Amino acid sequence: MTAILGGGIGGLSAAFYALENPRLGALTLFEASERLGGWIRTKRSPSGATFEKGPRTVRPFGEGGKNTLRMVEELNLGDQLIKITQTHPTSKNRLIYADKKLHVLPSSFLDLFSTKSPMKRPLIMSLWQELRAPKVEKEDEDMYSFVKRRLGQDVADYMISPMVCGIAAGDAKKISVKFLMRSLFEAEQKHGGVLKGMLKSNKLQEAINKRKQEEQNDMLLGRTHKGSSRLALLAQKEKWAVWTLSDGMETLPGALVDHLADKVDIQLKKCTNLTFGDKEVDVEVDGKLHKFDKIISSLPAQNLAELVKKQHPELAQELEAIPSVTVAVINFEFKDKVVPIEAFGFLIPPNQNLPLLGVIFDSCVRSEKSTVLTAMMGGAWFDQYFGKNPTEEYLLSIAMEQLRNILNLKQDPVHVDVSILKDCIPQQIVGHDARMKRIRDYITAHGMSLAICGSSYQGIGVNDVILSSKNAIDDMLLRDINA
Repeated sequence: MTAILGGGIGGLSAAFYALENPRLGALTLFEASERLGGWIRTKRSPSGATFEKGPRTVRPFGEGGKNTLRMVEELNLGDQLIKITQTHPTSKNRLIYADKKLHVLPSSFLDLFSTKSPMKRPLIMSLWQELRAPKVEKEDEDMYSFVKRRLGQDVADYMISPMVCGIAAGDAKKISVKFLMRSLFEAEQKHGGVLKGMLKSNKLQEAINKRKQEEQNDMLLGRTHKGSSRLALLAQKEKWAVWTLSDGMETLPGALVDHLADKVDIQLKKCTNLTFGDKEVDVEVDGKLHKFDKIISSLPAQNLAELVKKQHPELAQELEAIPSVTVAVINFEFKDKVVPIEAFGFLIPPNQNLPLLGVIFDSCVRSEKSTVLTAMMGGAWFDQYFGKNPTEEYLLSIAMEQLRNILNLKQDPVHVDVSILKDCIPQQIVGHDARMKRIRDYITAHGMSLAICGSSYQGIGVNDVILSSKNAIDDMLLRDINA
C-alpha cells in the first residue's frame, strides 16, 4: 500500500504514474484542502473570460515538455490544445518596462547587432565579453552575479533579472544559476567559458546516453511506451513555442482526477505526522493512524518538514531551509483593447523599484473577445511593498495605479479578481543542489520508504513538477528492485 501526500499537479501525477506499476499496491491520496489541483486554477469572469490564477502556458521542449505532452495525449486532451507557434506575436514580442517606457526585447539574430533600449550596447558585445571573461571556479553562484560576470551588468539587469521575476517571482541575486542556466554554468566550470563549453560539448552523445538509461529503467519497470508521443512530434514539426488548454489549465488536473477516480482512494483529509518504521510507515490523519508501505510526498518542503520533524529533526531542518514566496495575482477584464502591442506581456526589472513583477496579456494568447490582463505582484519583495497582511482592496488599488501609468489606461475594468497565493513558489537559492543531495542521502541512509516530488525540489514549472512525480515513482520502484 502506498500513500501519496498532496493533491496538486505533483500528487495527481504521482498517482497517475503509480498506477502503471502494481508493485506499489493500493493507492491512497491525501489532500489537506477542499479542492484538488493545487496552484493550477482557472476561474471565469461573469462574461465568460478565462482568468488563470496560476500557470497558463506550458513549453513543449526537452524531456519534461515531451513527458507532459505524452500525459496530455493519454488523458485524451489533444483536441483541447491551443498551440502557440514560434512566429506568433506572443512568442516574438517580449517586453520589459524600464525608465518609464515599454521596450521590446531582442528576439532575432539580427537584433544581436543593433542597440535595443534599454541596453546601452549591441548584444554581440556581451558575447565578446563572454569570450574574454576568465573562469572562476565555484560550486554554485547566484544568477545575477554569473550573468553580470560573463555577459555584463546590462544583460543581468534588463534580461535575466526580469526573467527570474516572471518565472519564479524571485530575486536573481539569490536564485542559483543552476535553476535556469545549469548547462551554461557547467560549461564554464568544465571548459573555462560558456561559448567554449557549448562548442566543445557533445550534446548528441549526452542525449544517447540519457536515452539508454531511460530505456533500461523502462525495461526494469515494465513500461511499454517507447519514443516520443504523437503530440511531441507534432510540436517539433509545427515549431510550437508554448501550448495551453481551451477550457483553461485546470482542465489538466481535472482530467487526472477523472482518470484516478475509480482507481485511487482520494481523501480530502490532512496528514499531521509521519513515523517511519523498518517495514511500515504510520500516517496520522484526523487523529487516526494508518499503516502504509511507502510514502510519496508532493507537499511543499516546509509542509513535509512539519510531518517528519518529531522523528527526523535533521531532515526537517534541511526541508525548512527551502524558502518560498507569496504572489498577488490580479486578473482584469476590459471591454476594449488596452494593450499597445500584441505580446506575451511585460516584466519589470527589480532595479526599477516598482511593486509590480509584470503583466501578462492573456487575451493575446487566447484571442478573447475582451481584453484580459493578469498582474503579478510581490514575490521576493512582497513584505517590502505590501507588509504582512495586505487587503485585496489595497493590492487591487496598487495594481490598477501601475496599469494606468504603464499602459496609459483611460477605461476601468469591467471585471476583476484578486488572489493572494501564500508561499506559492519555492525558491531554488544558491546551495539548493547541495541541499537536495543532503536530503536524498539522508532518506537513503535512514532507509526511509519515502520519495519526494513537487515544485520544492527539481523545478517549479508544470513540466518540472510532472517529471519529478514520474522520477519519484521510478526512484521508489528501482530502490525495491535493487534492494
